[in-house]
Amino acid sequence: MLTKPMTDALNEQIKHEINSAYLYLAMSMHCASAGLPGCASWLRIQWQEELGHAMKLADIVQDRGGKVILQAVDKPMTDFKSPLKIFQHVLAHEQKVTALINKLYEVALKENDYATQVGVQWFIKEQIEEEKNAQMIVEQLKMAGESGPPLMMLDRALGARKGG
Repeated sequence: MLTKPMTDALNEQIKHEINSAYLYLAMSMHCASAGLPGCASWLRIQWQEELGHAMKLADIVQDRGGKVILQAVDKPMTDFKSPLKIFQHVLAHEQKVTALINKLYEVALKENDYATQVGVQWFIKEQIEEEKNAQMIVEQLKMAGESGPPLMMLDRALGARKGG
């Protein structure tokens, strides 16, 4: 059975994951409108992954006898200057999520909740991958520049990402 502090922390993280999804969907729509279908596709897959993360956390709560209480989500930003700025924001956002996941793990430690610790370890590993991927895209966008063939080639490469 989950303690109240653990349930509250998990519900809070569910909100953050849904907020992340909403942000990535806004970024995807922006890229689609800006003629960058590959970036749009990559971000749409990210949107789906974040919703999956929220559901994985919800499953932890429900499997342990807790109650999922959904919270209001924030309106995502909609003013994006360039693909580089978007992915710099993605990287910063993923770093913020990593800090939130670490805090969630700290609650599990404090509550002596070993089962939740195991579940949250998956998210810790996932965040390593999320930050690595975002950093790589930022570096590639810096090399590609703001327009022209290199950006189009990178956009095409990002569009090759498969969900799942």
